[in-house]
Amino acid sequence: MATIDEITERMRERFAASDFDSKIKFDFGGDGLIHVDGSQKPPSVSNADAEADCTITIAFADFLDLVKGELNPTTAFMMGKLKVDGSMAVALKLAGILG
Repeated sequence: MATIDEITERMRERFAASDFDSKIKFDFGGDGLIHVDGSQKPPSVSNADAEADCTITIAFADFLDLVKGELNPTTAFMMGKLKVDGSMAVALKLAGILG
């Protein structure tokens, strides 16, 4: 299983190659978090707890399944495995970046 540090680094690469321009936080509970600040170029990706336009709360294992394509984001949302707090529009921008 990948570590949060490995996933943070992969997300740095993916967001750097994107036109993502918002702030989003992935909250993995006790496993940590990843914050992306797309208002900077290249986007800042860190494990700091900072303000975000949207916070996605998901278990780290479910997040790994999501980015591997083994868990459908809509299904995860409907099952309560993925919670979105804040701007749903920002969350929807992730499809092309994380998929």
